[in-house]
Amino acid sequence: MSNKTKIQEMLFELQDLEYRAFHSKLMPTVDPAAIIGVRTPELRKLAKQVAKMPEANAFLKSLPHKYYEENNLHGFLLEEIKDYDTCIAALEEFLPYVDNWATCDMMSPKVLKKHLPELLKVIEGWLASGRTYTVRFGIGMLMRFYLDDAFDLAYPEMVAAVCSEEYYVNMMRAWYFATALAKQYEKVLPFIENKRLDVWTHNKAIQKSVESNRITKEQKEYLKTQKAR
Repeated sequence: MSNKTKIQEMLFELQDLEYRAFHSKLMPTVDPAAIIGVRTPELRKLAKQVAKMPEANAFLKSLPHKYYEENNLHGFLLEEIKDYDTCIAALEEFLPYVDNWATCDMMSPKVLKKHLPELLKVIEGWLASGRTYTVRFGIGMLMRFYLDDAFDLAYPEMVAAVCSEEYYVNMMRAWYFATALAKQYEKVLPFIENKRLDVWTHNKAIQKSVESNRITKEQKEYLKTQKAR
């Protein structure tokens, strides 16, 4: 039995067929046959268990994986890495194989937050990669780590400069600006007022802002007047 097969068997022991049927509908870019049907809390618990196993390193090297849950498990294992350089190397190896929004958005290695200045250069590379989910992950990192104390106007500039026809990239750009408006409203508003984004992303960012509980009623009303026609 190979190391990979052992971990696959552990995943199938956690299979929930009802959840599989439901979740498959949310993942249009993933072949339903590649979805086992494991709930995220169970995957996170399994990752902590697998991280202590001798098979973990071999699993991380066995790309591409066969199953969607293997990719999610892989992402959660990367969160267990405590060394920054090791984590970045592992991300660079894995990101080209990410093929859906959920795997992309689930990953958030905590060690990255301790190295924000160095991480920026890496994010720039991800944004320039041309790979849908690598670009999305880079925008996600800017949204997760650089909208509070580390905020700088250079970061929304980076997101505004991303040019893509990909739905899953532009949806993340819209999500970024909606979150940025919630956290840095006065500083980010000019990106909306000056129509810095393509029409679809611009209007989607406004829609997500209006739906947010973190935006005031007055701000929502003003944002509605800024929709692009």
